Amino acid sequence: MTTRVLLVDDHAVVRRGLAQILTEELGDVHVGEAANADAALAALATDAWDAVILDLTLPEKSGMEVLRIAHKEKPDLPVLVLSMHPEDQYGMRVLRAGAAGYMTKESAPEELGTALRRILAGGKYISTALAGRLAEQLMRDENPTPHELLSNREYQVLCLLARGKTVSAIGEELKLSVKTISTYRRRILTKMSFRNSAELMSYALQHRLVP
Repeated sequence: MTTRVLLVDDHAVVRRGLAQILTEELGDVHVGEAANADAALAALATDAWDAVILDLTLPEKSGMEVLRIAHKEKPDLPVLVLSMHPEDQYGMRVLRAGAAGYMTKESAPEELGTALRRILAGGKYISTALAGRLAEQLMRDENPTPHELLSNREYQVLCLLARGKTVSAIGEELKLSVKTISTYRRRILTKMSFRNSAELMSYALQHRLVP
């Protein structure tokens, strides 16, 4: 039986490499491709898929938005997030949003096959380190840390600011205007009671939000 997998990534070279890995790991597989959030949502609405491999950093709408909509409309469809961001930054957030697993793009090709087979069987795929962090989170859910109260987009901007990126660079990466990113920055500082970016960066390092 053919396994149907939708790849959502804005880089054609990455999609081609992933398709080759899936063919080698799974054998009889049909791979669909989407380069942005709108194309991904259209493919999800018009075709039946067994699994989705989703990048978080997409032009215009984020991968988190795709995940939120996919989980709402197709709650039984397993989504594996494959991102360049370390799992410390986004692992718990995507699992809470309904993802079936989280991997970084630095993972070995064989690991992708293992992860996909597990989520296709109805399981979850996370690393041992992320499982430990999830256990810690369960013990302190009644007192969430400030960054856990941010929206997904605010959190994404927070992590980029903490890595020392300028507002204009973040706007270019996320395909948003400088004005919009400045608004997010202002909201983040207000919500987290920070006076400036230096305090934000110190907090991010302390809470391991940046590598």
